[in-house]
Amino acid sequence: MDQLQYNRIIRQITHTQAVPAPPAKAEPKPKTATAFQTLLEKQLQSGRDIVFSKHAAARVAQRNIALSESHLNRLNEGFRLAEQKGLQAPLILIDKTAFIVSVKNNTVVTTVQEDDLKGSVFTNIDGTVII
Repeated sequence: MDQLQYNRIIRQITHTQAVPAPPAKAEPKPKTATAFQTLLEKQLQSGRDIVFSKHAAARVAQRNIALSESHLNRLNEGFRLAEQKGLQAPLILIDKTAFIVSVKNNTVVTTVQEDDLKGSVFTNIDGTVII
């Protein structure tokens, strides 16, 4: 209600009636949807640990692939980027190590290191993430 309409109502009211209070301005709604979404995404990210399949764990041991905390953090980032792009079975490249992963299951399916990458052909992947 604008000020002009409010003044008309006041003029119509007789002196025995109470004057209505001016309409309260609507409070801006807090952006809880975006805050909630951010919190939800953080919770989903924190609850999702990367799992290495038996095959991938065997390849890591067999090929003497050293995985540091930094590698695992970058692998997590690769999973996040792949998921954002809608990839299901991407190849994630970290330095000179390749990981074939299942984003849906949050699982590393297999891994290949520098020496074994030469001449390799990766099939059944739907994208590549380079970290």
